[in-house]
Amino acid sequence: QVQLVESGGGLVQAGGSLRLSCAASGRTFSRYAMGWFRQAPGKEREFVAAISWSGGITNYADSVKGRFTISRDNAKNTVYLKMNALQPEDTAVYYCAAPAGESTSYYYVPRSKGEYDYWGQGTQVTVSS
Repeated sequence: QVQLVESGGGLVQAGGSLRLSCAASGRTFSRYAMGWFRQAPGKEREFVAAISWSGGITNYADSVKGRFTISRDNAKNTVYLKMNALQPEDTAVYYCAAPAGESTSYYYVPRSKGEYDYWGQGTQVTVSS
């Protein structure tokens, strides 16, 4: 059983930065891919970023490439999402997610919601214009 808890959300000005954290318990991060998703009011939950178990491979949605950076610290069982140049369109609840099974590939960085089994409760990010 895995529990994920997000933190670091809040209200920021357009153009500002914010770093989200996701603390995991119940297992270590070693050999487990991790992902970030977001959901704005009236919209479906969408992929934001993912990172392989090693931290060496990352995957980003086109809308956040060059602005967001996903990273992980397996020793702390924590994954991060550094968000720069935030825009009002980034306003959403951000969720951390993890697959149920250990990764079988060094290159596995899933982008689909169906590939994740554990989800945090989310943290609100609001960007003012």
